[in-house]
Amino acid sequence: MLAARACGASVRALSLSHGRGTVVVERWWQVPLSKEGRPPRANLRRHRVYRLVEDTKHQPKGELELILTRAVEGLGSRGDVVSVKKPVGRNKLLPQGWAVYASPENRKIFEEEKLHQEEKLEVQQTQSGERTLKFLRSCRLEVGMKNNVKWELSPEIVARHFLKNLGVFVPPHALKLPEEPITRWGEYWCDVTVNGLDTVRVPMAVVQFMRPKTKRYRHWLAQHQARLAARREELL
Repeated sequence: MLAARACGASVRALSLSHGRGTVVVERWWQVPLSKEGRPPRANLRRHRVYRLVEDTKHQPKGELELILTRAVEGLGSRGDVVSVKKPVGRNKLLPQGWAVYASPENRKIFEEEKLHQEEKLEVQQTQSGERTLKFLRSCRLEVGMKNNVKWELSPEIVARHFLKNLGVFVPPHALKLPEEPITRWGEYWCDVTVNGLDTVRVPMAVVQFMRPKTKRYRHWLAQHQARLAARREELL
């Protein structure tokens, strides 16, 4: 009820009249200036003859520019400036209060309203993002690196191991590693930012890469992946 009254008050405060045009004229004969110390020249009749330069009041316009006061299907939402045909604007939008003229006063009112709404708008994490954060908080990432070549851990390598070991797609730009380059095995960490809003720190172990050679190890690895997938489904 209060919201409806407030909305009605804001609509009533808008200007419902069309902005008047401007007529620009100039004298046909210029009035000469009198010399210093002498009285001004007589007001001759020819000095009251004017020539039309521009007439924006009676200038033909193809469409009518309006500001919507509510969402209108096919046109836009509240505050949008639209150009419509004159019959549509004068016979439908304006009489029903769905739009007002796009005068400077009305434009200022809607700009202030938009700024006020943007200040109140808070970006919130999505439901899937919350589930992803909950899953990452309970995870520990293991990255296998070879020992026969020189290497340096990069976000692209870590992103591939997130997808391979944990089944979570993490873009490289959402990862942050320690400032010091990681070139040795050990215990580290990496920060993952979800949807550009919340960041979670995931423990990361960089170990020696072991290629699965035996059937027993491959069987254990498959079981480990199955248990991890079941755990992820329970959390999600």
